[in-house]
Amino acid sequence: MSASAPAPTIDQLIDELIAREGGYVDHKADRGGPTRFGITEAVARAHGYTGPMSLLPQAEAAAIYRRLYWLRPRFDQVQRRAPRIAAELFDTGANMGPGVAVTFLQRALTALNRNGKDYPDLTPDGRIGPITLAAIDAFLALRKAEGETVLLRALEALQGERYLRLAEKRPANEAFIYGWLANRIGNVD
Repeated sequence: MSASAPAPTIDQLIDELIAREGGYVDHKADRGGPTRFGITEAVARAHGYTGPMSLLPQAEAAAIYRRLYWLRPRFDQVQRRAPRIAAELFDTGANMGPGVAVTFLQRALTALNRNGKDYPDLTPDGRIGPITLAAIDAFLALRKAEGETVLLRALEALQGERYLRLAEKRPANEAFIYGWLANRIGNVD
């Protein structure tokens, strides 16, 4: 997405995510078990779906993404400030969990605050609240559009490092590492 392009809507982000995730998958190396449209069986059940995972309706998956991976972690609040960052957080959160994505954001913002000169350090608690939003505002006020690009790169660096660590820690994850790096890093422009 270029700086002048309109921010994608959450519906567009969900459609793009579902297209990347594909349909029904039950890979033996995936600890999450059966998924459809990237929604694990545990998440689908926790949100009231009782049918076979292979038949999870796309509309239900989209509703789960909107509720659990967009609104609950407050990525809609980030989108008002930094659309590309919100899109990255949504994608990372859908893959690794929203708390992990937010922790990446908080760590990156703290590393970029010039030892607290621009805004206070953040506690990487995985939750977006007024302090994290104020840090985004202060960072972007100082660094402008280029700052959003740099912050996006920092988020992707943290995400890539975590993928490599997951593959090193659990060799079965090597079945997924290529796809994670190919489809999750650098897909928001």
